[in-house]
Amino acid sequence: MILPFIPKGHHAMNAHLHAVGLKKAYRKGRSLEVPVLHGVDFSIEKGEMVAIVGASGSGKSTLLHLLGLLDGPDEGHIYLNGERIDQQPDKKRDHLRNTAFGFVFQSYHLMPELTALENVLMPQLIRLSPWQWFSQKKQLKRDAAEWLERVGLGHRGKHKPSELSGGEMQRTAIARALAGNPQIILADEPTGNLDAESGESVMKLLRDLNRERGMTMIVVTHDLNVARQADRIVRLNQGLVESFTPVLAA
Repeated sequence: MILPFIPKGHHAMNAHLHAVGLKKAYRKGRSLEVPVLHGVDFSIEKGEMVAIVGASGSGKSTLLHLLGLLDGPDEGHIYLNGERIDQQPDKKRDHLRNTAFGFVFQSYHLMPELTALENVLMPQLIRLSPWQWFSQKKQLKRDAAEWLERVGLGHRGKHKPSELSGGEMQRTAIARALAGNPQIILADEPTGNLDAESGESVMKLLRDLNRERGMTMIVVTHDLNVARQADRIVRLNQGLVESFTPVLAA
């Protein structure tokens, strides 16, 4: 049975992040248009962890990119803390991407020429003016080092990505996402390139951060074992949403 997709506890418009009627299609060539999302409604409460699952090509990553303002919907609205954000000017959306959201991708997207510590600092370098950066540099470096310590990489700050394992690179990416104190973490297949042991370790880290710090998290995954660690699973099926509540992992 498909359950109504309503956040627990209050009206959807009071949710931390809320989307209504999202539609998205991509153009191939000059005339072929491939629809991906057909009117998706999505809500997540503050401090909740939601997993998005579905078959390959179902639009999981597309939905995550729309929610994080990495792309814009063809139709529909997106609200953050009750304020519509999808129609904001480019500069405001750029600012929100860099402050409200922290991104973790399957392929890590670390800068190969930078150390782990420098990679963690990258969002701050983008966000701050040169004067702000130089005036806050010492504190920002301390904060970045503390995040590396929190993800178990305090001893790896001077190492470049080529000197790290896959699990260590993903932990560095998580530290980078967290260093800017985002409201919401968006993770796209965070265990997709990892072996089972490393993937389990990364998911435990994300779940611990969610529980200890009340961080709102959306995790796209094809792995139901990963999805079952969330508070709620949202299944995409033919561009629309189904939802059910899983039993939490121990």
